[in-house]
Amino acid sequence: MSVKVLLAVPPGIDKLELYKVLGLKAPPLGLAWIAAVLERAGHKVRIIDSPTEGIDLKTFINEVKSWQPDIVGLTAITPTVYKAYDAVKAIREYDSDIPIMMGGPHVTFMYEEALNNGVDVVVRGEGEYTTLELVNVIEGHGLDPMHLRAIRGLAFKDSDQVIRTPDRPPVRNLDELPPPARHLLPMDKYTIFGKPIRIVHIMASRGCPYGCSFCSTSYFWGRMVRYRSAKAVADEIEDAMNTYKTNIIVFTDDEFTLGKRFVYDFLKELRERKLDINFSCGSRVDTIDKEMMTALKSHGCTALYFGVESGSQETINKIGKRITLEQAVKVFQWAKEIGIDHVGSFIIGFPWESINDMKNTIKFAMKLNPTYAQFTVATPYPGTPLYQQALNDNLIEDWNWEHWTTLRAVMKGYRFTKEQAQKMLQWAYVKYYSRLGFLIHELIHGRLGTVLTAIKNSLVPWFTERLLGRSE
Repeated sequence: MSVKVLLAVPPGIDKLELYKVLGLKAPPLGLAWIAAVLERAGHKVRIIDSPTEGIDLKTFINEVKSWQPDIVGLTAITPTVYKAYDAVKAIREYDSDIPIMMGGPHVTFMYEEALNNGVDVVVRGEGEYTTLELVNVIEGHGLDPMHLRAIRGLAFKDSDQVIRTPDRPPVRNLDELPPPARHLLPMDKYTIFGKPIRIVHIMASRGCPYGCSFCSTSYFWGRMVRYRSAKAVADEIEDAMNTYKTNIIVFTDDEFTLGKRFVYDFLKELRERKLDINFSCGSRVDTIDKEMMTALKSHGCTALYFGVESGSQETINKIGKRITLEQAVKVFQWAKEIGIDHVGSFIIGFPWESINDMKNTIKFAMKLNPTYAQFTVATPYPGTPLYQQALNDNLIEDWNWEHWTTLRAVMKGYRFTKEQAQKMLQWAYVKYYSRLGFLIHELIHGRLGTVLTAIKNSLVPWFTERLLGRSE
């Protein structure tokens, strides 16, 4: 027997700040991986990537009605979770009995909230095998609590009691997972900055050993980093290039360069297969050296993404980042010498900071002078130590999850208001990107329009809000 499973990114989230500002259309790799595991087990799966397809709630429900799935699964991150709950409600109005499961970082930690919003079962953490077991149990026994209790990595209600089953250990050998089911995704619609450039997103590893206090990665995927084999990753890239006729690859790993052996094995695969790709990846200033950076560039790496986070060593130590400012200076210098685009990511508004600390972070960003700087405001996502701290000290002032985009301040600090943090974020962008040298550099490289669009998108809501004098 096979079950029909509909997996979806909830409709309506393309209207959120998160999507409007970044113009991002990235595929739901997590859903595609779960779909691949379900398909391998003989189930019928469909994925609806609503924001990418521009599907609204009404259209979404019509799709549910016409396909008539046996089970619906939704994914959500913090800013999109209300839209996911809206979808649950609408599905319930159409069919009150259909089992609805939900997964993703937000509900992994806030599972009680999800269960109180009509979700039957929350899949916590890494989802492939948990979902497969869940689908098999629902096929044979429905939502019978006795059977659900035997599955690791779930949360559900048994009458009024919330049951959280033991955590599921992470998948040790990622190569045993089939490649993501890209054939179920609208692959020609994944673009960057709205340009018609086809992109293939690849994840080579999961987990992160660092456990930074603001980031949910190591609390969701685990504190152990697990790499796929270089061969499996190269196979997936080669297959995607042939199928989708593109050579632009984006690695979604938080930290691609941590596994030195993996990196060099991977580059060797590219060489031996004569794969001519352009790719970008995330790195850390303490896991890359000049030699690796050179090797990456010569094999088609066009951009490196570094989380520097702060211009204060004290803050870096406090958040558990385990790097030094000197390392950042050195690595950004190498990137300029080698001539590789590099993005520096900076966070302002940690609770203990002063306005001056934030200004120093912005100054440090200007000193490093990466090709692009990304500024965000510290956001205490559920599941992180920062959330516990913000909760304990009563710092959170905006509980509307839709605002938790990192582009809008939701908490105050011990020495600054929420409004001051927001102002500092705008100031960071204006300060960094209005420098003449930067603008001339972008103009020469023909990228000024793209950059101005992104900046305009992040600043315009702010300016218009000020002009119209409306406060939320």
